[in-house]
Amino acid sequence: MTNNNFGKLRKVKLREAWGNEASDFTNWLAEEENLVLLSDEIGIDIKLIQKEAGVGSFNVDILAEEENSSRRVVIENQLEITDHDHLGKIITYASGQDAEIIIWIVKDVREEHRQAVDWLNEHTDEKVNIFIIKMELWKIDNSASAPKFQVISQPNDWAKAIKQSTKEVGLTATQILQLDFWNKFKEYAQSQTTSLRLRRTNPQHWYNVSIGVSEAYICLTINIRVNSLGCELYIPEASDVFLELGKRKEKIEKEIGASLEWMELPSKKASRIKISREGDINETQNWDDHFKWLVVNAGRFYKVFPKHIKEAQEKLNLSEGGVEEIKSNLMSLEDIAKVSFEEKDGINPV
Repeated sequence: MTNNNFGKLRKVKLREAWGNEASDFTNWLAEEENLVLLSDEIGIDIKLIQKEAGVGSFNVDILAEEENSSRRVVIENQLEITDHDHLGKIITYASGQDAEIIIWIVKDVREEHRQAVDWLNEHTDEKVNIFIIKMELWKIDNSASAPKFQVISQPNDWAKAIKQSTKEVGLTATQILQLDFWNKFKEYAQSQTTSLRLRRTNPQHWYNVSIGVSEAYICLTINIRVNSLGCELYIPEASDVFLELGKRKEKIEKEIGASLEWMELPSKKASRIKISREGDINETQNWDDHFKWLVVNAGRFYKVFPKHIKEAQEKLNLSEGGVEEIKSNLMSLEDIAKVSFEEKDGINPV
């Protein structure tokens, strides 16, 4: 007889993990890897714009946007049971930021507030979409706490609307081919039990994968014009991180197992580190081979780059701190010299 040893699942109080909504929970949620968890729950890709964004004399906890559509998203956090005050706030913030997606994250929901949000979703047009999300934390025995987002209320036919947004109505032949390719790529990757964080597909030549750091992400590409596939680390703005990674080029390429193309792109804000190969997606019989190549290389990037980016950022932060310390010391020396000069000339420095 098999002896199965099971752990005990227990719920964790939210305040044990996040004592303060603004400084603890909001900062935690604003991290890219945690916004991905929320994105997966409601079916859209959320990208941070700003924390504590101003709306008149008030501040919305998180202002974000939906990737690829740029629809504004406001997120209000309440690690308590819902109340009238926060219901009013989400409406105020949505109107002030012209948001189309409103997310209210709570500890628990009063029935009258669930009914109110359902009523708003039913009686407003498709440009107003309100969610109530219940936040939970769970542990198995003494494991780390695991966050769980649970949709309590959502717009009418939301799942249907998400599905409709990816239909092939109004798309060009190229966009239809791109969407079909990425949909089947996602199915293939899921069948390989990959650790990649797979997101919603879109009819475009790229597919982004989060790697859990804010400075960069993996971008998979298909280029129909030159018949090529690409897997790249895309660094939107942190050129200093790119330069620091360049100092580790030999080590990184050894860990990846391939030579990479290092593209600083000095005329642009972004920079890239890329590997590519030939691949014509019009030849659908070769798709499985393309999918395998993309999954394997994305997996290597996912494993190798985050640790190097974190180390690079830590080094840059230390360097920046050292510069500030030197500036501070120089200012102190200037003050001492000034006082000495004044005392020498008989000037009272007070």
